[in-house]
Amino acid sequence: MRWSRYPINTVKENPSEAEVISHQLMLRAGLIRRLAAGIYSWTPFGLRSLRKVEAIIREEMDRTGALEVLLPAVQPAELWQESGRWEQYGPELLRLKDRHQRDFVIGPTHEEVITDLARRELKSYRQLPVNFYQIQVKFRDEIRPRFGVMRGREFIMKDAYSFHANQESLQEGYNAMRTAYIRMFTRMGLEFRAVKADTGSIGGTASEEFQVLADSGEDTIAVSDGKDLYAANLEHAPALPPKNLRSLPSTKLTKVHTPGKKSIVEVAEFLDTTAEHTLKLLMFTGAKGGVIAIALRGDHELNAIKAQKLPGIAVPLNLATKEVVFAATGCEPGYLGPRGLSCPLFVDHAALNLTDFVCGANEKDQHYTGMNWGRDLPEPQAADLRNVVAGDSSPGGDGTLSIRRGIEVGHIFQLGKKYSEALNAKVLDESGKPVTMYMGCYGIGATRIVAAAIEQNHDAAGIIWPEPLAPFSVVLVALNASKSPRVLALSEQLYTELQAVNIDVLLDDRDARPGIKFADAELLGIPHRLVISDRGIESGELEYRQRRAKENEAWPTTEVITRLQFLIKSKK
Repeated sequence: MRWSRYPINTVKENPSEAEVISHQLMLRAGLIRRLAAGIYSWTPFGLRSLRKVEAIIREEMDRTGALEVLLPAVQPAELWQESGRWEQYGPELLRLKDRHQRDFVIGPTHEEVITDLARRELKSYRQLPVNFYQIQVKFRDEIRPRFGVMRGREFIMKDAYSFHANQESLQEGYNAMRTAYIRMFTRMGLEFRAVKADTGSIGGTASEEFQVLADSGEDTIAVSDGKDLYAANLEHAPALPPKNLRSLPSTKLTKVHTPGKKSIVEVAEFLDTTAEHTLKLLMFTGAKGGVIAIALRGDHELNAIKAQKLPGIAVPLNLATKEVVFAATGCEPGYLGPRGLSCPLFVDHAALNLTDFVCGANEKDQHYTGMNWGRDLPEPQAADLRNVVAGDSSPGGDGTLSIRRGIEVGHIFQLGKKYSEALNAKVLDESGKPVTMYMGCYGIGATRIVAAAIEQNHDAAGIIWPEPLAPFSVVLVALNASKSPRVLALSEQLYTELQAVNIDVLLDDRDARPGIKFADAELLGIPHRLVISDRGIESGELEYRQRRAKENEAWPTTEVITRLQFLIKSKK
């Protein structure tokens, strides 16, 4: 492509509407343009990167033997009513009526449609397993679309659906998709992790998310630095019991007057200790009335998902009211402690490892110092009740955890029979008996990947594309080509030669100042830049810079094509 023929301009300033860096840079570089809230037009530059994402996805899906289809975006309400999701899906489901007043939806996903196709076409176990996939536009009416294409209402998604005769076959298909996803994101040049996740509104029995690690991510994940590559959403990561044994008591138990000191920070400061050396006690409503007490180390946070699995606790989790707490303990919250409790008590492993700790005395303005399990308190029932923190041991058995932010770009599910039972999708087994098929579901946000790649790869000057996703591999910056026949001739020669060896090249032949051309090349994030100038032609060299590099290199003009071929091939 010749830049002079590209009609969409770059922008110097960050648009006021853009909150995250990918949204800012995609608008500034002219990759997308806003049409309405959460709905964007993709320009030629942006579409080139999007199509490269889709090409990698398609190649890896085809490699697994999956079959590409294209399903209708407009779906009849009857299918959603049959599956039970017509009401369940909520206001994100865009409903509409045709001229005959029949109800339809704009598909946010295609479980119902593909299951309908399967129940019509699949008749025998001999046709299984089979995996259908598509790359298609979806629409979800987000209440607050934001972050550009990261959380838009209209987006492009690869969704695949597999059908199986039994659970063992489903597991095999699930594993094959997991492997394919790892290949896809590795080929795209992204730093990512597969994490255990909740099945959400899709449903099913098991699922994993694929998270691109980026500081702007909406999800908090625990990531191991060990070879096990363990990762999990924060709410799903188990906190292992401390490896070291609890120390022996060394101080006597003392009740201390702590006037008005209720919070962990206030108590620790008043008693000249640290939050790690305190214990906090929380009280929750019991499933059959009464209260359940949970004790954590003062610097740790309760994990609600873990707490809801405790016996006798009400679900969803509800903190006991002040009145209920006072009735159970004779004390108001802020001074609660584990001594003398008549209700069930569960203690997190880290809190159980404390020695000579500080805790509430179940009296207003009173706390204990020098409290110890086994000496001053009975040994309680231990449980994993907290969020993991940086430095915790990896549950995978190797390394320690760090807490990172992640952007979900893919999600795989074992649906089981959720949709096939609802829509009566059956085949005949070996004995001729009708059996309900097992299903898997595998999604990737293609448009979101483009934004996630930018969130993970940028600097103050602009985008830094991973090589496989860059709209162009090379930009030729011709300086003063309108005044120098030599520069013009060499630029055209290199442009033709690079195209001949199948290298995506952008020729910046605009009549613009060098500073503008260099700034735009960095903003657009093209991996390799070659500058053609009269001075370089005189010396027989061209100025080369890799996008991430800080310094230029001088390349012999005769070696330019060979060197670029080597660099680009090594990144694929």
